[in-house]
Amino acid sequence: MNIISVQEHQAFKSPEVITLANDADPRTLDLNGVTRIDLQFPKFTDGRAYSQAFLLRRRLGFAGELRATGDVLIDQLVQMQRTGFDVAVLREGVDASAAQRQFDRFAGFYQGSAVETNPQFAKAG
Repeated sequence: MNIISVQEHQAFKSPEVITLANDADPRTLDLNGVTRIDLQFPKFTDGRAYSQAFLLRRRLGFAGELRATGDVLIDQLVQMQRTGFDVAVLREGVDASAAQRQFDRFAGFYQGSAVETNPQFAKAG
């Protein structure tokens, strides 16, 4: 998962990018030509964007970039990655250097995820 700053996030806008409110239904989107979807976390306690990401990846087959925006904290990153996010835009003032420690803490999972659907026991080797 890539971690970027708010400034990096705001630097690039394109017609192939959709910003989806966290109360919108992803199943109503026309995904033709869309390369990135920004999903919003208005508060770190509001997890509806996790469900949107999972729907987009597993049920709708969206293969483009899913970006977490808004009130994104470091302790959410592992769950974001497991539900299908590629990029997280940390909220202003959060130290991005601590992000890798979160991924190192949780190096593997027994159950599958939105991206890697096979559980640990079904993986070869």
